[in-house]
Amino acid sequence: MTKYIIRRVLQFIPMVILASIVVFMMAYFAPGDALSGENLDPNIPREILEERREALGLNDPIYIQYYNWAVRAISGDLGMSMHHTGRSVSDLISGRLENTLYLSVFSLFITLIISIPIGIYSSRKPYSIADYSATTFAFIGLAVPNFFAALLGIYIFSFGLGWLPSQGSISGPNLEGIDYIASKLRHLILPGFTLGLASTAIYMRYMRTEMLELRGSDFIRTARAKGLGNRSVLYKHTLRNALIPIITLLGLEFGTLLSGAVLVETVFNYPGLGTLFVGSITNRDYPVIMGINLILAMTTLIGNLLADIFYAVADPRIRYD
Repeated sequence: MTKYIIRRVLQFIPMVILASIVVFMMAYFAPGDALSGENLDPNIPREILEERREALGLNDPIYIQYYNWAVRAISGDLGMSMHHTGRSVSDLISGRLENTLYLSVFSLFITLIISIPIGIYSSRKPYSIADYSATTFAFIGLAVPNFFAALLGIYIFSFGLGWLPSQGSISGPNLEGIDYIASKLRHLILPGFTLGLASTAIYMRYMRTEMLELRGSDFIRTARAKGLGNRSVLYKHTLRNALIPIITLLGLEFGTLLSGAVLVETVFNYPGLGTLFVGSITNRDYPVIMGINLILAMTTLIGNLLADIFYAVADPRIRYD
């Protein structure tokens, strides 16, 4: 297993380089920049704009631009924002990243505590009313787009019932202690459930399917033949093996949540990376766009790496061949 983990980590390095090249190329070939477009003051002389482009290195060859950007990114310097004057990309992202992490972790927590128990119960009571109800919920969760679920949640729970806030991440600027935590949680509920809706449905179906398949396996029959109780067979044998594909999904899930938060945060006006990303696209602030895309790519790669490592830990039979 140690050899497998070392080789998997070594594979991670060229993947990071490739991801950085893709992120840079996407921004490089995008039309226009922050020094062009309808939002720019038409009274600014063209000579001034060209001097500004030259100072920012926008006229350098593509390989020089990538090299300079990559070297700075390795040291944590993602450059300066072209729209937010005097603000670095790292500062802008760090100011929003905390809220997005709260939302993603909360959504993942909700997904796991709902999907796994329901999936286990559905596998123990297949084709029952509860199983059919869970299956119906899963299909609805997969079919309903995030933005529609967000609007529906706002209409029912915010405007209709008045139970939950419809936007923002906190009620006021001077909250402390328990009041601050309670306000944060209230603002996380609607976007968190919306963001995790599809994942909950997927995990639920995976858990049910895996548990049903494993119940007829030879090692499960052997465990029962040895006299093990139902609880021991369920949690020590069936559940542990059924969690292996879930671990694989979890590795990709966090990056998916961060990228999916772009739409959800926009609908709920939640001050995270999503709203910053959309605003940066509108203003053609490519250094910020590249920084956020790089973080999303790195998160996905790291999650995939951790999933492979945890996969090897959960199943010692895994080897690198």
